[in-house]
Amino acid sequence: MSTPVQPDVRFWFDPVCPFAWLTSKWVRIVQGQRDYAVEWRFISLRLLNAHIDYDSHFPPEYEAGHTAGLRMLRVCAHVRDDHGAEAVARLYPALSSQVFDVAPDAYDPTDLEGLVSAALDGAGLPTSLVAHLDDESRDAQIQAETDEALALTGKDVGTPILHIAPPEGAAFFGPVISRLPNEEDAGRLWDHVVGLATFPGFAELKRSLREQPQLASFSVSEGETGVQEDWHAGSRRQKK
Repeated sequence: MSTPVQPDVRFWFDPVCPFAWLTSKWVRIVQGQRDYAVEWRFISLRLLNAHIDYDSHFPPEYEAGHTAGLRMLRVCAHVRDDHGAEAVARLYPALSSQVFDVAPDAYDPTDLEGLVSAALDGAGLPTSLVAHLDDESRDAQIQAETDEALALTGKDVGTPILHIAPPEGAAFFGPVISRLPNEEDAGRLWDHVVGLATFPGFAELKRSLREQPQLASFSVSEGETGVQEDWHAGSRRQKK
């Protein structure tokens, strides 16, 4: 039996977080440049916010959006168990590209069967796995990975969470980026983030003012700058 490769980076994602999606694109650029092994792990915004009254804390669309993320992660959990970690690495972009790299309102979080079937097919996986969208038996596994991420960072965070050089290396929420860096800037940004995160005693750098993400679903095209807004009071646990 082959020995599992120790990852250079662990990346916890929820498929419905736009900032996790942008950060994952950046991490994949760096992965190609540095020949990193990246392990894609699960964190559910719906489970993370299970104790919160959505009606009083979030805009109306958040609960359906976060629930959609949990349902997709159930499929991802089956994919990993049946087809391995590399299959999750293929499936995540196949899912989130249909959520965010599409026109506004093209994605319906309450109608996932077609989206997930297309993503499975595009990732070279059996489309029959779509049947696991409502398999609640996987929720304990997804909760455990969510808890694992929060144990590394503390609880007042959202998505994504990165762990550099695990198991001993630094883990942190973010970085939250609204634009995808070019090839040259991607490595430079990585070195800055890792340098700061691994400095002994470093805890937090934060601002809630953010541009709308440079994603088609937000009507912000490549090369454009989204309108700056204050993503306050829990909006880290994110739009969609």
